[in-house]
Amino acid sequence: MNRKAAAKPDPAPTRGGVILEASGLSRIFVSGTETLNILSGLDLTVTSGRSLAIVGASGSGKSTLLHLLGGLDRPTGGRVLYEGLDVFNQDEGQLAAWRNKAVGFVFQFHHLLADFTALENVAMPARLSGLEPRPAFELARPLLERVGLGSRLNHKPGEMSGGEQQRAALARALVMAPRVLLADEPTGNLDAKSSGTVNGLIMEMVREKNLAAVIVTHNSQLAALVDQPMELKSGRLVEVSL
Repeated sequence: MNRKAAAKPDPAPTRGGVILEASGLSRIFVSGTETLNILSGLDLTVTSGRSLAIVGASGSGKSTLLHLLGGLDRPTGGRVLYEGLDVFNQDEGQLAAWRNKAVGFVFQFHHLLADFTALENVAMPARLSGLEPRPAFELARPLLERVGLGSRLNHKPGEMSGGEQQRAALARALVMAPRVLLADEPTGNLDAKSSGTVNGLIMEMVREKNLAAVIVTHNSQLAALVDQPMELKSGRLVEVSL
């Protein structure tokens, strides 16, 4: 098998340029005779180098919105545009390839693979894109070092603390040099000290990598750090002051 060279990241977009847009976004779920209007004509613009936090009551649709923005679910109506292109105007294979390259996901639970080392876990998206182990590891290693895990490269998740696991998950989300970071309660399962560390790293990475970030959180400390806090209420977003 021919070894593929490590993929070169795309040039960073101009800071402040529009990366991700939602226009008239709606999502309806039908359960038996009940129709649930989770999102109702929602509009959203996310620019490079800036972070947006979404707060709201449980069940208001915050995670549903992230899934739509990241192409994990399809909307009932409206569009999601990535750099002006309709995300859902692609077949499932194209959509999966777009997610792998353009979007980094961080969830409340790290979802690291228990039988793989931190280095192998972080390199996994690059391996799935077709890279051989060595170039994939070359992408993963500096990110693990950047999040303070340079001495934990060969440790498996069970040998790491909760905060370390989530830092590894953040590194994994960034290994393909995405332009969008979507985080769903990224510190919801951590203690206060670990939360502060992960919060700080997320904000640093948004600035350093010029990311367009959308973060769902109940963590007031994290919500206060972002550029634009918003509340999801009755299916739409409204600006709030924290």
